[in-house]
Amino acid sequence: MNFPDNLRYTKDHEWIRLEGDEAIVGITDFAQQELGDIVYVEIETVGQQLNSGDVFGTVEAVKTVSDLFLPVNGSVIEVNPKLNSNPEVVNSDPYGEGWMAKIKLSNIAEVESLMTAEAYQNLVS
Repeated sequence: MNFPDNLRYTKDHEWIRLEGDEAIVGITDFAQQELGDIVYVEIETVGQQLNSGDVFGTVEAVKTVSDLFLPVNGSVIEVNPKLNSNPEVVNSDPYGEGWMAKIKLSNIAEVESLMTAEAYQNLVS
């Protein structure tokens, strides 16, 4: 299983990567393995101001639907357009092409309070 050091993680199995005052969010390698084959991703919160822990979308696998939780306060400004026609990219590349949303952060410092790769790895092992 893959735990990139340049990301921060949540107990709900989302990852976040800072890019200036914005961030990219997705689900972890562990989460996609637990879900199985992903068939649909729905994110209809673009433009909405959300709080850390709020549901910003859902991911549907063959046997289950799971909520996506925003790791920090902010607003969703973009959804990965590839997920409409190719949601299985989340299974094959969860930290790259399978990202879910781009968010405008309310407070960049909040990211530092999330788990490091080592702490997340300890959580799931």
